[in-house]
Amino acid sequence: MKKVVFIKNALVLTITSLILRLLGVFFKIWLAKRIGSEGIGLYQLVFSFYVLVATFATGGISTAVTRLVADELILGSRRGVKKIMRRSFSLTIFIAAASCLAIFVFASPIARFLIGNTDAAASLRALSFSLFFMGVSSCIKGYFIARRKTLPPSSAQIFEQIIRIVSVFFLVGRFGQHGIAYSCAAVLLGDTIAEAASCIYLYLFYRSDTNNLATLNGRAAPPFSVFKKILHIAGPITSGRYINSGLRTLENILVPKKLVEFGITNASALSFFGMIKGMALPILFFPSTLLGAITTLLIPEISEAAATSNRKIISRLVSQVIKITLLIGLVFGALFFICGEPLGRIIYNDASVGRLIKYLAPLVPLMYLDSISDGILKGLDLQMATFRHSVIDSSARIVLIFFLLPIYGEAGFIAIMYLSNLFTCLLNLIRLIREAKIKLDLLNAVLLPSFYAVGITLFFSSVFSRLFLSDLMYVGLVAVFSLILYFVFLLMSKIVTKEEIQGLVR
Repeated sequence: MKKVVFIKNALVLTITSLILRLLGVFFKIWLAKRIGSEGIGLYQLVFSFYVLVATFATGGISTAVTRLVADELILGSRRGVKKIMRRSFSLTIFIAAASCLAIFVFASPIARFLIGNTDAAASLRALSFSLFFMGVSSCIKGYFIARRKTLPPSSAQIFEQIIRIVSVFFLVGRFGQHGIAYSCAAVLLGDTIAEAASCIYLYLFYRSDTNNLATLNGRAAPPFSVFKKILHIAGPITSGRYINSGLRTLENILVPKKLVEFGITNASALSFFGMIKGMALPILFFPSTLLGAITTLLIPEISEAAATSNRKIISRLVSQVIKITLLIGLVFGALFFICGEPLGRIIYNDASVGRLIKYLAPLVPLMYLDSISDGILKGLDLQMATFRHSVIDSSARIVLIFFLLPIYGEAGFIAIMYLSNLFTCLLNLIRLIREAKIKLDLLNAVLLPSFYAVGITLFFSSVFSRLFLSDLMYVGLVAVFSLILYFVFLLMSKIVTKEEIQGLVR
């Protein structure tokens, strides 16, 4: 029964992830056309600072709620659960209020001296109020995870994204013509409206669900100080996330500033930053939705095997995930490299974004493998290892950005991305191989699939480029024929077997 719940919840999360990724990509495409790459760059800067503050405002409270409520559901009472939730709401609202007040009052100095762009002040004020709703929502999501109910938080995420798209569509249409500052503020005000709507939606579910707790008949109330226990759990988690978010925020703020020192205008620096972070990377990561679906189903199995010290199952499942990740990442990396420029014209009507997609395409296998390795290591209770790797990587990126960007500009930042992704991928992968005790077959997992992927995509690109097709037809035909022939070759050379596919489906 427990396994059925795991799989059911994993499927809900997978479908939610797919819907959100689709909505997010189409939304980003529309937004890029309305506010331009410079607007996207400013949005990314403001949002990176907001993530830092949101980490402080919500922190590890959601995790603390999950753990305390889960214990209380077994040993306690409805009254005890509600006491935990009331204390959690009080704490997160107090922190959010202090954060909101600080951002609202000091928005102009933050925009001028930290973000380095005075146009960001209005956006910071618009977004500051969402901290209240984000904090309360994080508590309720923690409650539903403890209840093993993923449908309310998952449906709330989809509802939130729909409200965000509708709100931003209206607000950008209303205020977008007044310039980049108003456009970005309109987008972030839409984010605040969406957070508020999602919070109300979740709270209604929460109120309804607590009525089902009346049958609990354990202790009358938690025998501990709830505030103290929440802080005990949330404190270390928040500290780690805050360090990580702080380093990422500093990195994002430094990039445009150092590009200006290279000799380009502030508008061009913001535009480049927006094209990389807000336009090219979402396209490169989109195929990983399928990979995430497979991995989401396997990670609970890995966690369960780790809990029972079943090393054989861990080794088999980790080997499967790494192999699938590499096979998918290699073919999509080749496709993005061959079709990057026409993709940029199709999606954004911008050849510059297309060139960035092409330049970053060889990173796709590394990015996918790094992301999956990170998730599996956390499933094996090795989150401190991934945290250390992330901090080392972020610190090194900041140093490189500080010294290389004023000399090499945009090319320097792309080089830093290559070094960073290779470094973190290797760190996580080496730790994972050591922990799971697996052997990586370089010939069948890397070399042969790379040869097939590059050779097949180059062949079909050469064939279809001679037919004077539209960009859309060219990309579609190259992608479809390349993927089909690639997986046929994998089957013929027994890199992938029918038994593996059948086992994965089961």
